[in-house]
Amino acid sequence: MDKNLFPIGEVSKLFHISVSSLRHYENIGLLTPAYISPESGYRYYGTEQFEILNTIRYLRVLDMPLSEIEDFLKNRDIDRIEEKLRQQKQAVLKKQQELKRIEQKINHRLNWLADAENTTLDCVSLIQLPACRIVWVDEPMKIDGSADMEAPIRKLDQSDAEAVVFLGKVGLGISVEHLKKSEIAQYDGIFLILDHEDIYTGQTLELPETLCVRLRFRGSHSEASAQYKKLLSYIQKHQMQIVGFSREVTLIDYGITNDTKKFVTEICIPVKCE
Repeated sequence: MDKNLFPIGEVSKLFHISVSSLRHYENIGLLTPAYISPESGYRYYGTEQFEILNTIRYLRVLDMPLSEIEDFLKNRDIDRIEEKLRQQKQAVLKKQQELKRIEQKINHRLNWLADAENTTLDCVSLIQLPACRIVWVDEPMKIDGSADMEAPIRKLDQSDAEAVVFLGKVGLGISVEHLKKSEIAQYDGIFLILDHEDIYTGQTLELPETLCVRLRFRGSHSEASAQYKKLLSYIQKHQMQIVGFSREVTLIDYGITNDTKKFVTEICIPVKCE
């Protein structure tokens, strides 16, 4: 055996790469050892493998897939590597955009939680609800527990709606007609609030900025009935006109904590002052 060959363990230390990775490279045909001991099966590598390994490590630092690296190693050429690097640059830029979008979604959620944790409860207020984009599904239903929402939520998930699983974005609504008649025993629909960066290929509804009466309370949808009565009483007392469906969203629920005493739900009803 050539004395200039290095055993796999030493190569692992020299290149700061695990033995299992070296074996994987061999299994997929990316890096074949210079010599394999017929007695022990031990692998040995020489300078030619070192050059290949340096190339692999460099391209992996650039996050190039092993399949692309293998393709390059079989067809090493300046034009080839330029093409691979341009392709990888585009892949990296796309990944950067995706990570930025995820960062924005996380920031929205952190702001949402901070607002919910520091909010004033059991107090009716008049607010300007910002414009938003939603997905609405007509679905008459009663909610006695969190499990009652599972089937309706699946109806929202008819697109590649990754936003559906982003906690806290699903709400329930009661129509204008039923609110005006104080018929609040059941909901008329379920909706999904979409952030600007959310991907949803299905049909959406743009809601303009609107004046709302709002009430936040400890509890979830199953405790909302009494809160609607407070809001409707406030609307009647101040001679307001209901102009849109209610928007009831749990800000903190089982998706965040098992402590039901920390649940917070918000109800907004669009109104117009007469």
